[in-house]
Amino acid sequence: MSEEMNFDGRVAVITGAGAGLGRSHALAFAGRGAKVVVNDLGGNSSGAGSDQSVAQNLVDEIKASGGEAVANTDSVEDGDKIIACAMDTYGRIDVLINNAGILRDTTFHKMSDDDWNLVQRVHLGGTYSVTRAAWPHMRDAGYGRVIMTTSAAGIYGNFGQANYASAKLGIHGLAQALALEGVNKNILVNTIAPVAASRLTEQVMPPAMLEVLNPSVVSPLAVLLAHEGHTETGNLYEVGGGWVSRIRLEQSQGARFDPKAGFSAEQLAANWGAVNAFENAMHPSDVSNTLKVISEIVGVDLGLAAQS
Repeated sequence: MSEEMNFDGRVAVITGAGAGLGRSHALAFAGRGAKVVVNDLGGNSSGAGSDQSVAQNLVDEIKASGGEAVANTDSVEDGDKIIACAMDTYGRIDVLINNAGILRDTTFHKMSDDDWNLVQRVHLGGTYSVTRAAWPHMRDAGYGRVIMTTSAAGIYGNFGQANYASAKLGIHGLAQALALEGVNKNILVNTIAPVAASRLTEQVMPPAMLEVLNPSVVSPLAVLLAHEGHTETGNLYEVGGGWVSRIRLEQSQGARFDPKAGFSAEQLAANWGAVNAFENAMHPSDVSNTLKVISEIVGVDLGLAAQS
């Protein structure tokens, strides 16, 4: 039997924690001894309005159960204020879960600039803002666990969610870069793509599906990834309904041509089957595999050039 994971002495900042998935995360971490900064602006699902009671109600519930928490109602666009709350209250930040989000679903040809910009600002911009504010503290401490929240819409695309999907995939790209930058400072960064009942998914999922997608069966993955005993970084996981799965990239062996002689679109068409064949597929974890293949073709080691 594995040792119970606790977060005694640790401080966790969870954005969008007043309801749904964020609430589940906050309760899980508080129940395992973490001091939790419950961040929630208290706006509606489209990003309008605010309500300070949303965060405070959860804080009151955590304290009533013997836990320790503080409410924060700043927008994730003001990430420095959220992290300042953690530092001023508890003097440290060990875990950051970027969970806050909104939806403004509409088909691309009907999408307004405001629909696009606000979703980008909250999801990608907010994730950047909070993480950027937390990063120096984690570097100074030589410790940090960051969990990004993407979506199946970002991984696979989804009709009517061009704004949301692009922001969510951008979040995973940010996570991949930060995983590389943080690992030497013991800052691990992973991404989850949850399928869970929330104020966002209730707009697009039928009630019968929402009933079985309890957020509480997503939070165990967040707990594991954020624990000090966990050592993997830069990974992407889908989770929901009692299922946890890791996603990885798959790269075909591809078609190879002489780069000096060049090749035509017609020649490429004639070798299109090789481009799309996944027998003996490669599974790259970073750009080095791509550079290795191209180096073999051109006869020049591109590895050092990639580090400049």
